[in-house]
Amino acid sequence: MPDAIVIELAELEGEPIACSISLRSRDTLYGRYWGASGDFHSLHFELCYYRGIEYCIREGLARFEPGTQGEHKLLRGFLPTPVWSLHEIADERFAAAIGEWLARERTVRRAWLDEAAGHLPFRRADIPARLDPDVRHRVAPED
Repeated sequence: MPDAIVIELAELEGEPIACSISLRSRDTLYGRYWGASGDFHSLHFELCYYRGIEYCIREGLARFEPGTQGEHKLLRGFLPTPVWSLHEIADERFAAAIGEWLARERTVRRAWLDEAAGHLPFRRADIPARLDPDVRHRVAPED
């Protein structure tokens, strides 16, 4: 397990003030947790994005998934990527209510993914297909 955890720690005057925790597979770094003891300008980006990018380059990892949420990721070159999770809701009424909300949310998020794909800071003809969870495989055109 120690080889699968990547911790970035920020200190101020020798005291820890923030930390990010990522999980690592053979070829990918997955950003997962972040916390800080106060409001420090841009420290979140430094620990959760820039240090992760540097780590992947240094370690030769193929991919960095910094986590969910955040339109600010587009400006840093990360694709808007659909994510999934699995939960068991024991109360059937609560599960039905959550299911109804999720159905609406999927439509909204799909529209946002499509919109965001048009604002990426780089050009790639295959990007919209890579964002589409229904497209399992598509070969990128030759540059």
